[in-house]
Amino acid sequence: MLKRSDYFILAAALVSMILSIFLWFWGNQDAGLFVGIWVPSILGFGAYFKILKYRGRS
Repeated sequence: MLKRSDYFILAAALVSMILSIFLWFWGNQDAGLFVGIWVPSILGFGAYFKILKYRGRS
């Protein structure tokens, strides 16, 4: 099941994606691409920290 921290990670990725789309369509494609790179990075860090948390339990 998802915990509160998972929702924060997903919300951060969603906000980053929305900001990226906003920047892209408002004429700043370079900034839109830069912010768009954050989405997989945020999700990757979230998965990494979740793995560390479950690894410490066993």
